[in-house]
Amino acid sequence: MENQNKKAALVLGNGCTLEGTGFGYEGVADGEVVFSTAMVGYPESLTDPSYSGQILCVSYPLIGNYGIPSEEYDQEGLCTTFESEKIHVRGLIISDYSLKYSHWDAVKSLDEWLKENKIPGIYGIDTRELTKMLREQGAMLGRIIPEGHSAEGSIADPNKENQVDIVSCKEVITYGQGEKTVVLVDCGVKHQIVRCLVSRGVKVVRVPWDYDFNTLEWDGLFISNGPGNPSLCTKAVEHIRKAYEGNKPIFGICMGNQLMSLAAGASTFKLKYGHRSHNQPVRMCGSNRCFITSQNHGFAVENSTLPDEWEPYFINMNDSTNEGIRHRSKPFCSVQFHPEASSGPVDTEFLFDDFISKL
Repeated sequence: MENQNKKAALVLGNGCTLEGTGFGYEGVADGEVVFSTAMVGYPESLTDPSYSGQILCVSYPLIGNYGIPSEEYDQEGLCTTFESEKIHVRGLIISDYSLKYSHWDAVKSLDEWLKENKIPGIYGIDTRELTKMLREQGAMLGRIIPEGHSAEGSIADPNKENQVDIVSCKEVITYGQGEKTVVLVDCGVKHQIVRCLVSRGVKVVRVPWDYDFNTLEWDGLFISNGPGNPSLCTKAVEHIRKAYEGNKPIFGICMGNQLMSLAAGASTFKLKYGHRSHNQPVRMCGSNRCFITSQNHGFAVENSTLPDEWEPYFINMNDSTNEGIRHRSKPFCSVQFHPEASSGPVDTEFLFDDFISKL
């Protein structure tokens, strides 16, 4: 590691400065500083489009010890080891960087990978203290500044920019074969979601977030995960609202839950520090069935604003926030968590089976 002894600083929007050591790409990174309590899965997390515009603090202390796997692709052209084609976080904050890695599938270090993708990192930070600060004061803007570099001016708030438009595909892409066709609205979709659909024998037509999918022929509609503020995706909301006039199955995940809720007439709000982990407990409403879920979102649906024909589907057991909605009579539902996980638990992958069975 060429710059392993080069100092760097994390400067937060509340005026606090934390000093550490730079690694990865030597440059300034700015964005919204958020934390995740996931213990493993940093290659998947860093390539999750839902982190667009954010600097990620990983609270688990040891990161980098199993390196980075080779970039391999399946027959559908999807990367089998990452959740997208590139790193989406703007910067990485960790406590203890493992200078040496060891794993049968590893081909390079985390430091090398960050350099290739021009993503700055900082280690030697008290991530426990930083996480406590973000929990108490909320997610905030911040900068990683390596020694010898300077940064002036205010940081643009990524939540005021349409992050979905940045990460969504720009053209229609088709995957798989099957008698049934699912249109996937790409708001920043993770590859594992596409794999979960294709493996169930359907044809998947992936379209940009603002594409008018109502002009296509489909058996089911899927609204994907994605980054940022859902209220900026007005075109997608309009198209979903139009689809509600029919009776074909619709399913959403994460950002998809928020967009479906907005289309139904509900409202969303920004969580103080979001849900980003592999261990979020949720309960299926109307039952005592609970599940451990993987999550990555900073906004949530306001349950009290759901119209009469809709009801909450799942509830978060930690803070009682919405974790999904479902229509009382039509085959429309969505969840705020990730049933496909990657990385994380797959306790709720049965939701894909439920959706496919309705087609």
